[in-house]
Formats: sequence, C-alpha cells, structure tokens
Amino acid sequence: MVAHQRKTLGGGLDELRRRITDEGVDELFWYEVPKSKKAPKQVRRALEESPDLLIVWGGDGMVQRTLDTIAGAKKKDRRVPVGIIPAGTANMLAGNLGVPDDLAGAVHTAFHGRGHQLDLGVLNGEHFAVMAGIGFDGAMIHDADGALKDRLGKLSYVWTGLRHLDDPAPRAKIKVDGGDWFDDEATCVLVGNVSMITGGITAFDDAKPDDGWLDVGVATARGAAQWARTMGRMAVGRSADSPFVHMTRARRVDVKLREPLMYELDGGSRKAVKKIRVEVAPAAVKICVPREGSDS
Repeated sequence: MVAHQRKTLGGGLDELRRRITDEGVDELFWYEVPKSKKAPKQVRRALEESPDLLIVWGGDGMVQRTLDTIAGAKKKDRRVPVGIIPAGTANMLAGNLGVPDDLAGAVHTAFHGRGHQLDLGVLNGEHFAVMAGIGFDGAMIHDADGALKDRLGKLSYVWTGLRHLDDPAPRAKIKVDGGDWFDDEATCVLVGNVSMITGGITAFDDAKPDDGWLDVGVATARGAAQWARTMGRMAVGRSADSPFVHMTRARRVDVKLREPLMYELDGGSRKAVKKIRVEVAPAAVKICVPREGSDS
C-alpha cells in the first residue's frame, strides 16, 4: 500500500486499512508520502517485497508517479497488478476505467477485479496514463496546482482556465510517426491515452487505453468565444468536428515550439520546454478494473 497522506476518501486511511485487513491479507506493507513527488521511492521499496498486489491511494498525480516507477522497473515488477483508490481531485484514470469512486467499491475492485494490461504514453522519458498537454492546458494545470486545488477542487481548473483564454498562440511544428502533420499557431497540444478528461468532457472520442495508439489533438481557439464553441462541441458532439481542433492518432509525436511553454502529465505540472516527444508504451502496466457485468 502506497498512500498520499493529504488525500481523503470515505473514512480515510483508517477505514482503508480495515478494509484491506478484512480481505484476509497475511502480510501488509504500508507506505505513506506527504506529496506525490515522494511516491517513486516508496513504490520501489514496495516492489522489493515482491507483492501480489500494489494499491495506490491518491489522485491522478500520485497514480502517474506510481505507474511511471512500475513501468521503468524490472520485468517481473511490471507484472504486479495495481489497484487504484481514487482519493484525488479529478481521478481521471479511475473514471475512465470504471473504478468505483467510493472506498468500499474501489477496494473490492483492487482485490476482486480483473488485471487489465494498459498502454502508457511516454513524454520526454516520463510515463503517463491519461493525457499530456502543452500550452493552454499546461498553464492551466500549473496555476491550479497546490493550495488553490486543495481549496477549490475541480473548480480550480475552471478558475485558472479563464485566466489563460487570451494567452498567445506560438507557432508549433508537429510530426506524427516521423511525417509532417501540423505547422501553424496553436494554443494547446494534447496527447491522450483515454477518452474522458477533467469535468467528464470527452476530448478523444475514439481513444482506448489498450489499443497501442495515442490520440493527438491541437487546439487553435483564441479568446472566450472560440474556446466556448470548442468546449461546447466537446460536450455535445465530437471534438474533431470543431473548426478550432485538429486530431489524429499516432505511436510517436514530436512537437517543436517557437517559445517554451509549460506542460503537464496527468494533471501534474512540469517545467517549460520548447520540444517534446511522446511515444506509446503498449501494455506497459497491469491495472485492476471491475469485472464485466459488475458494479465494483
């Protein structure tokens, strides 16, 4: 068990420990961290115990750090199934996989669900499970991170997003699987492994986390009116139908920007860069998901 101390769900970590014990666990190794950045060290310690199951308690950032560590571990450790207890703000990976958002259901899925092989994306050497974004998305996540997200939860993304509606759109040159694909001004570049993003919006209509592909979206919207049209199209139709969105699928994406911009991985902010390379890592980890026909 690797847990983020500041995240809450149900009766908290005390209830979690009780529910794990009720599953008849003979030997429980328990690790807590004060922030997701501290997770990799504890995940490596957990893997040294050759666990039958690794449970992670936290949000998408905590899950991302955990999966990145596992994907970079020895082959035998990459086969360890991971159970997710969605105790974060958005919990986008859990939501896309159908993991229950209540403590009892999530624990049941971890112990009695099925292990499903999941693709990951790899951006500049770091794995992600949900999506990566640079530009508008990266700036929004950067500003929402920390105390603001703790206070406002999901509303922090709305608040910071409004502040970046008129951000400049630098020129972006994008290659897809080695070929030229996009060369124009862009406000945001997203690479997704799943379909649904923050707020339950379907950004990548056909994305599947186990098909060996990544979905790529470039937004050119500027200002409140164009962004409203874009988000409205995402909410009620297909994202690709928006005149301010360009979409494709790829196994490798190379983005070169005229100026450095912030980027994010699964809701975690990273430093500004001018270049990113994103590749798919097929069947990189095993995640516990509900069995078909089951609610948990």
